[in-house]
Amino acid sequence: MKKKIKKNSIDEPVPLLVHLSELRKRIIHSLIAIILCSIIMWPFMNKVLESLARPLGKLVFISPFEAFWIRIKLSFFLGLILSLPFVLFQIWNFIQKGLLPREKRFILPLTISSLFLFYLGGLFAYFLILPVGMKFLLSYGSETLVPMISVSRYLSFLLCLVFSFGLIFELPLVVGFLTSFGILKSDGLKRNRKVAILGIFIAAAALTPGPDIFSQLLLAVPLLILYEIGILVSKFIERRRCGKNRST
Repeated sequence: MKKKIKKNSIDEPVPLLVHLSELRKRIIHSLIAIILCSIIMWPFMNKVLESLARPLGKLVFISPFEAFWIRIKLSFFLGLILSLPFVLFQIWNFIQKGLLPREKRFILPLTISSLFLFYLGGLFAYFLILPVGMKFLLSYGSETLVPMISVSRYLSFLLCLVFSFGLIFELPLVVGFLTSFGILKSDGLKRNRKVAILGIFIAAAALTPGPDIFSQLLLAVPLLILYEIGILVSKFIERRRCGKNRST
């Protein structure tokens, strides 16, 4: 009697309409979460704006609609940040059905790590880089040049700064990703450490607004630490790959 061989669910083709229906459901759930979190954050907008304006003292608005619109924009952004774990969970649920079991083991830790590093970079920019940067930039004011910073311009600057540092702090994950594809190697990262250090300090001097060494170190030191973590991640992936090759 012939045994019936069950087909792997991964190998079974899924109709396109089923994929689109699942994607639409995940998008709707994510949008609902973002909107709900934005509504939750709305009552706290005055306190949030007071906290954001602390490095400046006061902010101005130059159009009748600007003060109202900036609250909507800020509440949406904070709602997005607050709901980001849930949104990433929805993305994970959508893509995990098409992944192999060994791939699923890496995606979830990778997602959590990227989320943690992004939050860490954003907090670093807000609590350390922003006060130092604003203090230096405002020092160029005088009796002739009186700072009257629009709240919308300041918020755009702040969001760009936080988002940029959030991406910069993803460096170890980027290094790990490139190592897994054989594009980077830990030995090459070690060999080019001096060049990387020089490049990091040049970038820190160009990106930090203050001419003092403290503000440059404030950016350079975390980047150096991230680079060293990237080397460790690259070495770990290479050892893991060698172990698999030996076992096979």
